[in-house]
Amino acid sequence: MTAAPVWILAGVRTPFVKAGGAFRTTPVYDLGRVAMGELLAAQDLDPARLDEVILGNCAQPAEAANSARVTALLAGVPESVPAATVHRNCASGMESVADAAYRIQSGAARLVLAGGMESMSQIPLQYTLEYAEWLGGLARAKTAVAKLGAAARFRPRMLTPRIALAEGLTDYVCGLNMGQTAEVLAREFRIDRQHQDEFALMSHQRAVAARERLREEITPVFPAPGFEMVRDDLGPREGQTMEALGRLKPYFDRANGTVTVGNSCQVTDGAVALLVGDEATASSWPTPPLGRIRSFAFAGLSPRRMGLGPVFAAARALAAAGIELDACELFEINEAFAAQVLACLAASRSESFARDELARPRALGAFPIERLNVNGGAIALGHPVGASGARLLLTLLMEMRRRRLKRGLAALCVGGGQGAAFVVERE
Repeated sequence: MTAAPVWILAGVRTPFVKAGGAFRTTPVYDLGRVAMGELLAAQDLDPARLDEVILGNCAQPAEAANSARVTALLAGVPESVPAATVHRNCASGMESVADAAYRIQSGAARLVLAGGMESMSQIPLQYTLEYAEWLGGLARAKTAVAKLGAAARFRPRMLTPRIALAEGLTDYVCGLNMGQTAEVLAREFRIDRQHQDEFALMSHQRAVAARERLREEITPVFPAPGFEMVRDDLGPREGQTMEALGRLKPYFDRANGTVTVGNSCQVTDGAVALLVGDEATASSWPTPPLGRIRSFAFAGLSPRRMGLGPVFAAARALAAAGIELDACELFEINEAFAAQVLACLAASRSESFARDELARPRALGAFPIERLNVNGGAIALGHPVGASGARLLLTLLMEMRRRRLKRGLAALCVGGGQGAAFVVERE
């Protein structure tokens, strides 16, 4: 929750590109560097004015463990400006903005560069602990006989890789991967395959229709040699149809499931940079700020039902803002899965859910579908996990500016059983 006014002054992002595509050889800190450098240049901002850099990044690369610091230095931020990397799974981008707000409210900072970045292409394959122990034993062997004995203990199974991406998308506590948690909600709220595919189709159609609008928040990226410049998000499919979606088989529960790769978010690479400032900085900013943070909140829930996180967090954020859901005019809910968003819409309208799970006397309210994810969502655009929270805020505020709206809400679910939500306002 915010007390002293905190403003999001400006923002920019890279295109979002499906993992294994044009950004597959681009390290995450280079994606972040492009977004950060473009934002500083577009705002004609001396980076020495920054009090801190805070970036969300989940799969932090071994060669750049504090990836935010590496990114900041590569972008020309002076060495004297500190930087921190934050990790709250899918909400890492929002966590960076929340941390910036806390610093500003405490008086420790006046201007912070926040955001998020992820290269899901470069999440590595890992060797097993058994193989690491074998290598250690081989290295410790001193004599030829000892080395021969250590080598003889090698087994081919040791080279079976651990897929870090798959392990990262599986909850350690409940044992379900994220797609399986979507299946849990599909069954609980009786969301059939037809409705999931219809929602996925709408996401693609809206993202295709919004391509020119989305260009206002995107900076082109020139990836490694051999790849052409990337100007737009590469996930939205102009020719997407219900027939094509219907031909896809359930991916997470092959026998009885309804969640497919077509009605799930795309695994994606991308980065987002935002400037977050205090009231004095906003009042003297040379361009109109994007908006003010009215409130924000994080919430916890069962990891098995993590997709309902937006409802739990939105209830807290709205209470902190002292308003009801219908006071908001535009909405973004991250589309981890169509089933997950549809479950959130059902839960928010449910009196019993509000009473039993939110400790509210009445339902949270309806998210009008015509004002939700109006430029498409992660099913079409993609979900680079460390960046998505910041992208939701940027996309929401840019669209509020176009429509001259006063208040909006952005929320997303978080692997591990959490939710995050921000209420933002424009003058």
